[in-house]
Amino acid sequence: MGLLYFPIWRGKISLVAIREMTPLPLLCLLIPLGLASCSLGPRFTVPELALPTKWKSRQTTGLSDLPVPGEWWRMYGVSELNRLVEQAMSSNQDLRGALARVETARALIGVQASEWFPQLSFKDGMNYERLSATAFGANLPPGIQLPPIQRRRFQNLFEFGWELDLWGRVRRGVEGAKASEAAASETLAAQRLSLAAEVARLYFLAHSMDKQIAVVNETLNWRLEAVKLQESRFKGGLANEMDVSRVKTELELARNDLASLERQRGNAENALAVVCGQIPSTFKLSRNVALPSPPRMPGGLPSTLLQRRPDIRAAEQQMREANAQIGVAQASFFPAFRIGGTGGLESIGTVDFYDAKSRTLTIGPSMTLPVFQGGRLKANLAASKARYEESLAAYRKSILIAIQEVEDSMLDSQGYSQQAAALNEAIKAAQETQRLAELRYQKGLASYFEVVDANRTVLNAKLLAAQIDGQRLVASVAMLKALGGGWK
Repeated sequence: MGLLYFPIWRGKISLVAIREMTPLPLLCLLIPLGLASCSLGPRFTVPELALPTKWKSRQTTGLSDLPVPGEWWRMYGVSELNRLVEQAMSSNQDLRGALARVETARALIGVQASEWFPQLSFKDGMNYERLSATAFGANLPPGIQLPPIQRRRFQNLFEFGWELDLWGRVRRGVEGAKASEAAASETLAAQRLSLAAEVARLYFLAHSMDKQIAVVNETLNWRLEAVKLQESRFKGGLANEMDVSRVKTELELARNDLASLERQRGNAENALAVVCGQIPSTFKLSRNVALPSPPRMPGGLPSTLLQRRPDIRAAEQQMREANAQIGVAQASFFPAFRIGGTGGLESIGTVDFYDAKSRTLTIGPSMTLPVFQGGRLKANLAASKARYEESLAAYRKSILIAIQEVEDSMLDSQGYSQQAAALNEAIKAAQETQRLAELRYQKGLASYFEVVDANRTVLNAKLLAAQIDGQRLVASVAMLKALGGGWK
């Protein structure tokens, strides 16, 4: 029996000899090596990041410490919104595509794990061969007649192969595949969160338009009455043509505002239909001017975003996958040990194909050691390390963006609340101004321009207040999304 050994020569490991080793002794040697195999590559650890201990805007937004419920959209108490979110979760096409990607990643784990096991396949072949008479005859002794050089070869063979995972190449590959599946699952969770937030955003945007449309319709009714009044006064000699022209101008401007709002509302309704997986032509959203109040927002701590946000968890799994690929690249530098063979029937012609003498068998171990690859292995390892650094940067960026989104949504909620309070006071003052302007006009102390200007101010303030009411709800949705929504 020969001897397998790897002597150290000038600081390098080299294979000296494998001589006359029978398959069974070598197999007995390689199996313990396989059982004691190691996994090359760095051990994965989540990088430590210095996160703030509290939110910058927490004191002014009145956040609670209550956890976010799983179905957070139910906090608004709107049954139609609940129904639309459920419809989107079951029919949205982007979500179905993300679910398919999870199933793909899950199946690829099995593809990687299959390399742990012996591979057995069956080969059935029939080939026609014609040997070169010049080449074959040149090797025959003088006077020997040339045998038939045209023949058919029949084969029924089983092919066997098993690579021993001594360096953890397969193990690292499976680890990377599992991380990829986990990243796809977290990305699916992130898309579900974004989908629910988009449904809520479009829903509140559409009903904010409803509230603005109601304000414009109210103004239209007032201006229609104003036109009739000014035309009557003009006929009676109590008003001039300029007053009539001015009030008609304001009427048409209000109709322009109404047409613009209806168009925007229709666009929001169509976008909501697509998000819910419905055909826009048949989708209808009820008209509703009553908007709910924003719920009290749960806050938590910035550090909890690492567990709450599915996009951060997905970035972590992508970093884990990239780390595993470094181990795969490092394992390619080491020798690969494989046990393989073929066995079955093979003959030239069909007469004796199933006889015992047609049996053939080849089995034994083999080793492949990369000697010169033109720098391919080093370049692949460098690329794997660079991809890990890229995934690390993406992970850190996802955390920074998450903190920014929370802080931005807090500022928005605070700012919109202050704007809403200011606009309510502004509307009261504008309505009082309009009342006084009408009184002064009736007494002949002011022109009709003051009445028109005061009415325009009331309209603009009410429209802006309706917009702010919608934006407050949209900001609360953005905050729930930024905090990670309901999570497990």
